[in-house]
Order: sequence, then C-alpha cells, then structure tokens
Amino acid sequence: MAQITKDTMIGELLRDQEHIDSIAEVLFGIGMHCLGCPSSRGETVEEACAVHGIDVEKLLAIVNEEANKPVAE
Repeated sequence: MAQITKDTMIGELLRDQEHIDSIAEVLFGIGMHCLGCPSSRGETVEEACAVHGIDVEKLLAIVNEEANKPVAE
C-alpha cells in the first residue's frame, strides 16, 4: 500500500508507473499543469499545493485513494 505524504516529492508521485495516469489526471484536474517542468519534480506535495493554492489534505486524500486502487490487468 502506497502512502503519499506532504513530504513526498512530485517526482516520486510520477514514478508510480502503475497509477501514473490517474495521479497525473488528478493533478492536472486541479490546475497543476506544470508536472513536466523540471523544478516541479523537486517540490514536495505540500510546496506544490502552496504554490497553487490547493488544500494539501484534500489532495493527499485523493491521490492516496488513486495510488492504492487495484491495478487492472
């Protein structure tokens, strides 16, 4: 079971190959369109949320749910 925290780096989120599409979709859906930017990969989830004015606890709940969904075969 994956556990994404405020201190998880955006780059780490995007390394989750099993759930990358759904996690990227969530992040794009809330306005984090800079995921391809090299500097965003060095930010924590908390830092990225602060920059984008997003409630970090709400985002963590959503991405943790996505990251822990069973992978379709």
